[in-house]
Amino acid sequence: MAKNLVIVESPAKAKTIEKFLGKDYKVESSFGHIADLPSKELGVDVDNNFEPKYIVDKEKKALVKKLKDLAKKADTIWLASDEDREGEAISWHLTETLDLDKKKTKRIVFNSITKSAIQKAIENPRDINYNLVNAQQARRVLDRLVGYQLSPVLWKKIKPGLSAGRVQSVAVRLIVERERDIEVFKPEASFKISAEFKTADGGVFMAKLNKTFASKDEAGAFLKKNLGAIFSVGNLDKKPAKKSPSAPFTTSTLQQEASRKLYFSVGRTMQVAQRLYEAGLITYMRTDSVNLSGEAIAMAKEAIIENYGNEYSSVRNFKGKSKGAQEAHEAIRPTNITNQSPSLERDQSKLYELIWKRTIASQMSDAQLERTNVKIKSNTHGEEFTANGEVIKFDGFLKVYMEGIDDEDRAEEQEGMLPAMKEGDVLDNTYISATERFTRPPYRFTEASLVKKLEELGIGRPSTYAPTISTIQNRGYVEKGTIEGTERNYVQLVLDSGKIQEKKLAETVGSDKGKLVPTDIGMIVNDFLVSHFANILDYNFTAKVEENFDEIAEGEEDWQKIMQDFYKDFRPNVEHVEENADRASGERVLGTDPDTGRQVAVRLGRFGPMVQIGTVEEEEKPLFASLLPDQSLNTITYEEAMELFQLPRKLGAYKGEDIEASVGRYGPYVRFGKKFVSLEKGESAFDVDLERAIELIKEKEKADAPIATYEGKEVTKGKGRFGPFIKWDGIFINVNKKYDFENLSQENIEELIEVKKQKEIDKLIQEWPEEGIRIEKARWGRHNIIKGRTKVELAKTVDVSKIKLEEAKELLAKKAPKKRSKAKKK
Repeated sequence: MAKNLVIVESPAKAKTIEKFLGKDYKVESSFGHIADLPSKELGVDVDNNFEPKYIVDKEKKALVKKLKDLAKKADTIWLASDEDREGEAISWHLTETLDLDKKKTKRIVFNSITKSAIQKAIENPRDINYNLVNAQQARRVLDRLVGYQLSPVLWKKIKPGLSAGRVQSVAVRLIVERERDIEVFKPEASFKISAEFKTADGGVFMAKLNKTFASKDEAGAFLKKNLGAIFSVGNLDKKPAKKSPSAPFTTSTLQQEASRKLYFSVGRTMQVAQRLYEAGLITYMRTDSVNLSGEAIAMAKEAIIENYGNEYSSVRNFKGKSKGAQEAHEAIRPTNITNQSPSLERDQSKLYELIWKRTIASQMSDAQLERTNVKIKSNTHGEEFTANGEVIKFDGFLKVYMEGIDDEDRAEEQEGMLPAMKEGDVLDNTYISATERFTRPPYRFTEASLVKKLEELGIGRPSTYAPTISTIQNRGYVEKGTIEGTERNYVQLVLDSGKIQEKKLAETVGSDKGKLVPTDIGMIVNDFLVSHFANILDYNFTAKVEENFDEIAEGEEDWQKIMQDFYKDFRPNVEHVEENADRASGERVLGTDPDTGRQVAVRLGRFGPMVQIGTVEEEEKPLFASLLPDQSLNTITYEEAMELFQLPRKLGAYKGEDIEASVGRYGPYVRFGKKFVSLEKGESAFDVDLERAIELIKEKEKADAPIATYEGKEVTKGKGRFGPFIKWDGIFINVNKKYDFENLSQENIEELIEVKKQKEIDKLIQEWPEEGIRIEKARWGRHNIIKGRTKVELAKTVDVSKIKLEEAKELLAKKAPKKRSKAKKK
């Protein structure tokens, strides 16, 4: 047995560290927290100073026993969880749960998994920092109090299964308020003037008038003033300027820049960064510090001088703006700056390169620019055109890196270099255009711009941004937009060759593709919470709570006192709302049904947003129709709502089977017996006729016809969400690009089936055929227990070789969906 036991929180981290330590060290993983609040109860004793109740999950009990046995045999236990508050709490839980001997237990931290960092940590152990532990406890307990006591109110007053959260609900509020601003926005038109000029030497450049006109008539009148005009350079101003590099990455700025440049979601960025960190390639990826160590600055300087020359090096020390930033920590940077392009898989390589460039650029010289401003006057009126140019005299850090720009910060496109000219030069005017432009509504949030806004407001911390954004989407409060936009017409007047011509043009506006859009349920929940729990949803309150956590981490505040101050007002408010608040459904009355005179309204129902004709108070039962996926309670019109009662539309019959047209979660379709056939893009379930439906059904039948047989069983082919596939014996087999999908040979088909069969054999760990139960390998080192359509994913820590049949049955029984009674269905 090794003399030293090192406990980290992830197996990947354990593997990397093991490479740097000798045979006297055994490195084990705790697989994250080994103890946490129970999932099926509040787990906080509010009457006993908010004492948390920590339990060891059933899945972790075998791991705890293993770690306890190893700890008893070791001379020294090194707790090496991450250096943030969450990591400190993991070390504390390990100490308490494993009942570690404090005399032989040491806490070590490092912000990068490198040999030198780990050796330095072992040379400088410390005790557990209970201020950091208490800050983590405070966050966990407060979030549990809010989530577990607000959520039941939502179940009672809106709909079962909803949830609320201290940070997630504030994030939803930001998105909802932005959407409301967009809904009430009224675009205003004006005409912007631009012109193209040419110098005597033939240099061409664009200029703009720093004035807009409210109407087409005013713009046309201005263009007329330029008929036969002589233009000249009135004023020319050249000024030196400089551009400085951005600071190295924090968690927030990495998430934003990876979104802008790599199109990564916030969650994907953190997953990839985690893998880079655990492989020892970057420093710790959850940080709000922009500080670089002296060692990193020296490495960067050496790399810059070697690769670009001495004039490109400029040593810089950055200071963070955010309160509570831990400057003792480092920004996110490569652990070895001289390693520019390690051999990595695609996503890791892209993110590593981004981090490397940002780090290097932060230690490079300013870019030296020359900015030119030219005023162009006319002899027929007093207005001046302006042209701006920018010339890079010395590229400095721009040689390596230029920061991206968010939509809402986007300025006019950067001007290039202007041709040579001097004051008094006469210019030839090629054309002048007056283009109708419309004011823009506020931009919807992207994941990156939401992170930026949360950070600006002081809401959340580096570790919370990614899970918050994932949670609000998983809960169905927010979704990624899919609308391509609509066409809007505009006018352009052009003065060219002494004539004014009018052009009719079009542009696409209103696209929300990839942006964060609140759902109906998200808006209803938000409005209810803002109405009844204003302080919890208040931006300043949420930011102040984060400051309180920082103060606890510094030892300046008592976490239980902060819980008391919060809870004394919070709990009475919860009870008052439970007793007195009205139910919320987002109901909006649209009009009356012309046939019956009954009320037509839209509201949130048990199964989602719907239209209702009639009310429950009437003797005749109400009629219901679900809204389509792209419709909203806030924006649906009376006409659109009434049209929904036409679905499903009976179109006729084919081969003795009825054909219906309707809309489902994947869009419009026609149903023929038990077959569902999707309509093509642009086709509507309200317009498709019998002839077109039969055409689609025939195409589907042709596509589904067997293309071969193998072992006496038919082979069919199709295209699904994950690309082309063949189906054999109930098994779907993806067809990769090395095969010609349209012309698969019998040999191709047999090869694909045999490879898939072998994969299934390799995947199988053990099975009980008589019970129809099997255990298979899954992703990321996990395993699944499967019976029919029921699948249970096992934790990585479970030893699958020791699972008995009865235990497998018990796990499946817990996961199997409960059958609803007929009475409940009614």
